[in-house]
Amino acid sequence: MHPSPVSAPESVLIPFDELRSLLQQIFERHGTSTNVAAILADNCATAQRDGALSHGIFRIPGYVSTLKSGWVDGKATPIVDDKAPGFIAVDAANGFAQPALMAARNLLIAKARSNGIALLAIRRSHHFAALWPDVEPLARDEGLVAITVVNSMACVVPSGGRSALFGTNPIAFAAPRAGSEPLVFDLATSAIAHGDIQIAARAGHSVPQGYGVDKHGQHTTEPQEILDGGALLPFGGEHGAHKGSALSMMVEVLAAALTGGNFSFEFDMRTHPGAQTPYTGQLIIAIDPSLTSGQNFADRCETLIAAMSDAGQSRLPGTRRYEQRKLSMEHGVPVDVARWRELLQLAEGQ
Repeated sequence: MHPSPVSAPESVLIPFDELRSLLQQIFERHGTSTNVAAILADNCATAQRDGALSHGIFRIPGYVSTLKSGWVDGKATPIVDDKAPGFIAVDAANGFAQPALMAARNLLIAKARSNGIALLAIRRSHHFAALWPDVEPLARDEGLVAITVVNSMACVVPSGGRSALFGTNPIAFAAPRAGSEPLVFDLATSAIAHGDIQIAARAGHSVPQGYGVDKHGQHTTEPQEILDGGALLPFGGEHGAHKGSALSMMVEVLAAALTGGNFSFEFDMRTHPGAQTPYTGQLIIAIDPSLTSGQNFADRCETLIAAMSDAGQSRLPGTRRYEQRKLSMEHGVPVDVARWRELLQLAEGQ
């Protein structure tokens, strides 16, 4: 191992394929099918590779604990239902969302090509990962514009509310560019992602004011107080939280009401000690821009990007992710030494 150019001294650099292979071994060892293990391992390794640490290997103990609890079916076979020319419904059968997406991905692409737009509604699913990997390949490999939303467990107080009702409810968007990596963003509608609060608590760090409240509804900068009966706040700050709250509500409607999945407040995993994954729904929309503007779409995107640069925006959404990806593929994926040892033990079934 060599000193990492992108990480702390207590890290090691692991080749991406080696990391992905180890994660697949962990998933299989702890109760998933080979197919599910491969999909989840690629997703988790990809997040770690690109610097999304709250959704990378940090999540592995949660996956293992959830599988052990029996809350999720790691060997579920998704049921794909071709509902209409532009509508696909998938019953994830109490399995993970990513295998459900992969089961319908080719059909989604074909429908978007044929109709110009297609919608994929996933229900009875568990999403415990970063959201952007679900849409970036559709833009990069297929030239499609893609949007996805997923709701999660109730941990966010709606604007003006008194108790947690919404999930962090992220939205991810991807659009192809001409000769460059896609435009991609992935944002939680909460003030901060729940995983980042967990990381801060583990590291003993405080968080900025306005991110969450304690169990008494009082603002706090202590992440453990947010986790112990408290809640996150919508993004937008003191005068704009109603905007984050409205978007979070929209995600509940699209990811749960429209798909047939659970709202963030409608499931209770306390009957499965150790369970951590939300049991909700996901919506993916894919659009073929070639049917409206042809190659002009990519050119128009570049015009917008140039104007953003002229206006003073030095970084595009996703730029840091692409930079970290390049470093990780050249030098290895940075992994905390202690966490790497934990992964090796999990791979052995410990």
